[in-house]
Amino acid sequence: MTVAPAEASSERGPAAGLGRGAVRGRGTAAGMAAATGLGLGLAVAVRWQIFSTGALDGVTEGLVFGLALLAVARLAGFAPSRPRALPLLAGVGAGGALVAISLLARWPLPPLVLGHAAAFWPWVAVTTLVATAEELVLRGALWRWLAAAGGEAVGEAIALMATSVLFALIHVPIYGWHVVPLDVGVGLWFGGLRLWFGGPAAPAAAHVLADLATWWL
Repeated sequence: MTVAPAEASSERGPAAGLGRGAVRGRGTAAGMAAATGLGLGLAVAVRWQIFSTGALDGVTEGLVFGLALLAVARLAGFAPSRPRALPLLAGVGAGGALVAISLLARWPLPPLVLGHAAAFWPWVAVTTLVATAEELVLRGALWRWLAAAGGEAVGEAIALMATSVLFALIHVPIYGWHVVPLDVGVGLWFGGLRLWFGGPAAPAAAHVLADLATWWL
């Protein structure tokens, strides 16, 4: 299942009407950011409940989580559009760099993982869905509202730091607290792509590629 990330032109929707520095407008954006964060937290809680009880297999669990995240992004006013080629190519390159850094950090190279319980193509589809949906929420809807709430001077910096920390925290229930420093760094990497290209397409492409590489690593 392919979910098309949006570019900067599609992110000016609800936020476009916020007057610069307007207290009421920034308050509205802050409220939307809080609501988006709450929706993200609920989706993570549902995923954790499924994971901890073993009610569903991993692929189905990911499907439920990914669809929940897409719902959060859409309810937060994010409207995906056709991404441009350059951000996607840059994201693929950035994702490849992450994989290379991971391999170098584990030198000598570990053996490739070849045996899996999950079927490959369903896993690819769900992994792509989840990685893309996380970016649509974090570097899409939530980033937009945080940036608008923070104002022109500091909004982007607030969005960068907040989404990077949240990116790390949403993975704690599945992978544990030890992943937080690494995932904050990865979140900053994705956030840099968001800053440079003005939309979530580049970080989504990087995220998808990095996650797909885990099939073998």
